[in-house]
Amino acid sequence: MLKLMTQHGAYRIYAKRLSPNDNSKNQVYLGGGFSALNVIPHGEIYVDTTSRGGSKQDRAKAAVRFFWIDENGKHLAPDANLILYPDYPEVRMSGLLLGCQAAPNGLMTIRDEGRVLFLGVTREGEILGFVTEGTSPISNQLNAYAWPTLGVFLELPLSLGEPTEPKGILLAHLRRIHDLKWIASQKLTRTGSNAPYAARNGGGYTLEAELGIQPNGHAEPDFMGWEVKQYGVRDFTKFAPKSAVTLFTPEPTGGFYRTGTAERFVERFGYVDKSGKPDRINFGGIYSCLKAAHADTGLRMTLNGFDAGAGKITDMDGGLALISQDGEEAATWSFSGLMAHWNRKHAQAAYVPSLFRTPPPEYSYGSQVILCEQTDFILFLKAFAAGKVYYDPALKLEKNASGKQVLKKRSQFRVQHSNLTQMYHRHEIVNLAA
Repeated sequence: MLKLMTQHGAYRIYAKRLSPNDNSKNQVYLGGGFSALNVIPHGEIYVDTTSRGGSKQDRAKAAVRFFWIDENGKHLAPDANLILYPDYPEVRMSGLLLGCQAAPNGLMTIRDEGRVLFLGVTREGEILGFVTEGTSPISNQLNAYAWPTLGVFLELPLSLGEPTEPKGILLAHLRRIHDLKWIASQKLTRTGSNAPYAARNGGGYTLEAELGIQPNGHAEPDFMGWEVKQYGVRDFTKFAPKSAVTLFTPEPTGGFYRTGTAERFVERFGYVDKSGKPDRINFGGIYSCLKAAHADTGLRMTLNGFDAGAGKITDMDGGLALISQDGEEAATWSFSGLMAHWNRKHAQAAYVPSLFRTPPPEYSYGSQVILCEQTDFILFLKAFAAGKVYYDPALKLEKNASGKQVLKKRSQFRVQHSNLTQMYHRHEIVNLAA
């Protein structure tokens, strides 16, 4: 079965033990919260309005490219999708049988105990499905081993002959990098070669180069499903961070920032550079749910459609919004856009401390690594509502050498290092030198 998965392109393989309620009628339960979105590649999250009993019901959905596989090939299930239930909250998978003649209807429409659904994930974002009954040799062999868990899923190797556990491989590479001591600042090029890098923000690029990760702007994990982030420290004794941790950098999806342009947004709400640089307008500051309007921009941050006490999204059309003094939405981030970005990038994350010295510019990476797993978008919203996560933009509009105005933008959401682990259900500190 593992060989069949890899032949069809799977690079991650999971197993979900099915309960009696996991059938075509009741859908397949993928766990409480929204952590399943970390595991299952999906399309854009949208709100589907349906009418039942004379009343409208809004349900958040996301399409998935799901294929049932067997010895004869792979077979598309065209109606497969994820359904998000914010009221619980939980995620279910639906539409796995309709329109697919090769679908295993006999196993997916019954309530028998012991059934196992295997899911393979390809690098193209496809999901490969294979299901077995409880008495099958495959199910028996699965039950004979202890596997790493990821939410409701068991995480399986690509081959029983050569088990490949991503966490172990990552730690081995980080241990090798730690043992190198000082490494020249560098950046991996598109051709795969290492090039010297002189700017002071080379800590992440250098670590990525040693891991063979090419820099990209895509919201995808870096290394075998793990996001790898470095953070600068003053020494390797206390591991005290120099600055807050940037969680992600999603662009606004609405408000004047989108109806106008990002340049007009900075011109309207920004302020003249305070260091006296000519022809430069900045937009910066700290914006959180607990702060009043910013003195320089006149904008304040709001969180709409989330019940912090209950830990539930009450309106999927809600989100974060920067509001002007007259109530105008200057910039907004929808829940659906934030959720998709967060879940792809933060399912599993490794935070590595680094030291910097010059000349020449070099980095050394510490032995104390924080491994964080099982995040959930609800945890992010709770932290944001409590002011622990905040918006810390770095936008500047200035003229270049030819006199043309150029915008540099970075819409970053940050958290103090001491609050970082609150973004995850599970974390551990690993000493690479032990």
